[in-house]
Amino acid sequence: MPDKALRKIVLTRTVNLPDPVRTAMCRRSPELGPRILFFSGGSALRRLSQKLVDYTHNSIHLITPFDSGGSSAVLRKAFRMPAVGDIRNRIMALADRSVKGNPEIFELFAYRLPKTETPEKLRERLEAMARGADPLVRRVPDPMRKIIRSNLGFFMDRSPKDFDLRGASMGNLILTGGYFNYKRQIDPVIYLFSRLVEARGVVRPIINADMHLVAELADGTRLVGQHRLTGKETAHIASPVADIHLADDPAGFISVEPKLKAKVADHIRGADLICYPIGSFYSSVVANLLVKGVGDAVAAAECPKVYIPNRGHDPEELGMGLADKVATLLRYLGRSCGTAVEPKRLLQFVLLDCGDREALAEAARVRRLGVEVIDAPLVSEKSAPYLDPRRVIEHLLALA
Repeated sequence: MPDKALRKIVLTRTVNLPDPVRTAMCRRSPELGPRILFFSGGSALRRLSQKLVDYTHNSIHLITPFDSGGSSAVLRKAFRMPAVGDIRNRIMALADRSVKGNPEIFELFAYRLPKTETPEKLRERLEAMARGADPLVRRVPDPMRKIIRSNLGFFMDRSPKDFDLRGASMGNLILTGGYFNYKRQIDPVIYLFSRLVEARGVVRPIINADMHLVAELADGTRLVGQHRLTGKETAHIASPVADIHLADDPAGFISVEPKLKAKVADHIRGADLICYPIGSFYSSVVANLLVKGVGDAVAAAECPKVYIPNRGHDPEELGMGLADKVATLLRYLGRSCGTAVEPKRLLQFVLLDCGDREALAEAARVRRLGVEVIDAPLVSEKSAPYLDPRRVIEHLLALA
């Protein structure tokens, strides 16, 4: 007899924030933990991700591949590829360092070549690593060592002799070699290295493309490149951001609206909770929403959607209050939808610390946008003035 057709019903439930029982269950069996999905990039979520593996092994991290600073910038310029630095950071944050081989891989991936060595010495060092003669690689057990050596070999074969290795991240070079090994496909490389280090979660770029972030400021200034917006490698912006979009060329003149891949959309639709987390507002969070179809997938996900605003100063948020940031998220989510969608299907909650008086003063404005404000003690004595990762996680678990 054929199985009866599955029926879907919608339930409304009341939750405790945080929920000690749910927290204890997740800690006892993190392999059965909820699929909490984060739209992020950069390093702001690193500490939270490291703690998150104690509660769930099923988190999903969609990362922006548009980083144009540091080691990633050198690789992108040389090879016309998406940035891999933030992807590497998140994989390593989720890694289980207790498994045999993981501490050695973590050390290798985190290592940066010296900035003071000559190009010839750096090339010799990299060749020794590819041969397995360098101590950092020799300590990694097989078969992981063979895979790493193979990918370093691919990188050396493709890189020009004058490639600038000063300060280069070994993790980035290894992932780049794998990128060429898999014919410029980044997903198989991420999957392989996630398995190698037993990453307790899924990490994927929002899109596998070499694109550039372009910001239009309110005073008419046009900034091309994510690094020019963050204030980490250049001066802070002097005028608020009016709009951002993606371009297909380094000069930023060819605007594009890339489409979301079906597999990434499936991750979004299947989430138990969707989070727009702390991090650089435009270059880490909103940048993910520039891909066409993201809003549709979020709207189709039958789960809570929550925004966690930054507690500290973010140069990208110049001139913005909490309500402005919520309205901006809704605007870009709406843009990425194929048809008009009710705001409550895109964002339902703002989770902020009860001591953030400036943000709480805007609670009424936020609620008029159709978004509920949840104020909770998210800052601990140890974490002050920043959010305590464990307190944030416990609240997310209760909502999931």
